[in-house]
Amino acid sequence: MVELWVKKEKKVKKLETDYTPFFYLYLPDPHAYAEMLEDLENRFKVEECTFPTIYGELEGYRIYCRAEEIRKLAELIELQTKYAAKLYNVDIRLEQRYFAENGMFPAGYIEEDCKNRFDPDFSYPHLEVADVFVKGEKNYPALKNRIVKIRVNETVIKGAEREILEEFSRQIELLDPDVILFPHADYWMELIVKKSRKYGVELSISRNGRFRKLASKSYWSYGRVAYRPSAYIPMGRILIDTASSFTYREGGVEGILLASRLAGISPNYAARFTPGTLISSYEVYEALRKGIAVPFRKSDAEDVKKFNELKRVDRGGMIFQPKPGIYENVFQLDFTSMYPSIIVKYNLSPESLNNSRRGFLVEVLEPLLALRLETKRKKKANTKYAKLDSILKWMLVTCFGYTGYRNAKFGRIEVHEAITSIGREILLKAKEIAENMGFEVLHGIVDSLWLRGDNDISELRRRVESHCGLHTDIEHYNWIVFLPMSDGFGAYNRYYGRLKGGEMKLRGVASRRCDTPEYIRKMQMEMFSELSNAEDLEEVRGMKDKLLRIYHSYRDKLKEGIDAQQLVIWKRIGRLKYSKRCAEDSAVKAYRKFGVHVVPGMEIGFVVKDAKRWVVDPPWNTSEYDVNYYLKLLDKAWNEIAFVFRTSG
Repeated sequence: MVELWVKKEKKVKKLETDYTPFFYLYLPDPHAYAEMLEDLENRFKVEECTFPTIYGELEGYRIYCRAEEIRKLAELIELQTKYAAKLYNVDIRLEQRYFAENGMFPAGYIEEDCKNRFDPDFSYPHLEVADVFVKGEKNYPALKNRIVKIRVNETVIKGAEREILEEFSRQIELLDPDVILFPHADYWMELIVKKSRKYGVELSISRNGRFRKLASKSYWSYGRVAYRPSAYIPMGRILIDTASSFTYREGGVEGILLASRLAGISPNYAARFTPGTLISSYEVYEALRKGIAVPFRKSDAEDVKKFNELKRVDRGGMIFQPKPGIYENVFQLDFTSMYPSIIVKYNLSPESLNNSRRGFLVEVLEPLLALRLETKRKKKANTKYAKLDSILKWMLVTCFGYTGYRNAKFGRIEVHEAITSIGREILLKAKEIAENMGFEVLHGIVDSLWLRGDNDISELRRRVESHCGLHTDIEHYNWIVFLPMSDGFGAYNRYYGRLKGGEMKLRGVASRRCDTPEYIRKMQMEMFSELSNAEDLEEVRGMKDKLLRIYHSYRDKLKEGIDAQQLVIWKRIGRLKYSKRCAEDSAVKAYRKFGVHVVPGMEIGFVVKDAKRWVVDPPWNTSEYDVNYYLKLLDKAWNEIAFVFRTSG
């Protein structure tokens, strides 16, 4: 059974339809498994069929069963065949396969052409939005808590916990919102559902009173452990955790709806998934829509390579190390979505590496890339497209990583290596063209070059695009600072500068780091605000005294004593046990002491009370801090600014 929630004019109604999904089974020697096939035919609907994969057609079987049985049945088949069987369309969300098979998509109209998913001006019916805020007896959601206040738009609800929940449910029913914006929703909803059941309160957050539970998950992403908390997903409404949703932070509600309709998944999931999961879901949806079977386990292992060949291909992106200093009148030449553009231009896909057939990745990324180029162009004239552009940027950034991810449905390491190899050659060629035109190359990293010179930057852009066949963009800095590493050499991705329009661009500095205490972030951002008024190097250096006063003011207040809440350091923990004593180890123990369940990938906060012994307090139970430790952090942030006064550039 599939439930569709449809809004027509101002009314929302539920449509139910019977739907039995299926998966594909391929056996290299079906006769060897005759008994297993007979047993399957006795218990399920089994059809012999030919089905397409990206590598070509396979002769096999289509097996129909209930959605909740598919994975377990597939795993039993794997065990019985000793993993000789190849299975397809196993671990796919029910609604996603239903949408794809019926030519539909979420956050769209029922009879809409799928091509319109890529329309940046896609129009939605009016969506009613409600803002919800919950306050607990304790300020930090991680703790076991008692609800003391709920605000729904401008209505504030107080009183006994049961009364608060009853009135909260009544307010939601009266407003009947389509979208609920709710900071820390995934924490509070678990508590609200639990306490509502305890008090016998019927919640109206879900339009039919039922919720779907999204399980918590720790997972590896780009070499580190990440964590997604569990969530209660309401039926018939979109619930967005505005405090933790990356998609919402980057794209707002519009970005979530765009990701939803592109990936063929519910907006509730689009709000909670990473860009990598979104691009993977998009590829799966496109495969299903085209009738291509999606592998359960990826079986195209990396080709055997000799050491010299491995050394040649496994080199990553090209980097030109900058010389630390401050430079005036600098241009940044960026290749727009370089790696996905290379995939499309050079026909790179697992099945097209050794032939000229048009690859699956090329077909599915081409419209996404075209949409990104359109939103990037349109946002310059209208900022409403900026949020859509941001979502597309992150989805396309991660599509490259997924070509080399060992569990990616449509990935293969040779594709990953080919992309980086071509990317290196393109950056080298762009550098050569720039230098031949008289530009000085100050820095380069993967898909960007920083150039200094008085020649025609528009002509350079034209020549680079003409030769490389990729789109580029230009940013013009009045001045830019490349910071040094601890060894004195230039850092690859730590810089800041003033763009011609007066905006400051910051990368890798303290105020951009998620583990920088708010007090120190505030100091550095105040300094950058002052620096944004300086149009040239002379004006920058003329600000030394003003910036020094800001620095000493923050330093003096820190020594005198400030609210320790401003000094909380947030860290994503990779493990629960540490071989050496450190702040993270102490923080994990402190959280456990207060009964908080800690898992790898979770972000936890702490205030350093004694750096010598690494004594820390959790943020909800702190008043003291190690002054000298935080003075050192403050000085590090100041030194990133003060560097401009110690260098000639």
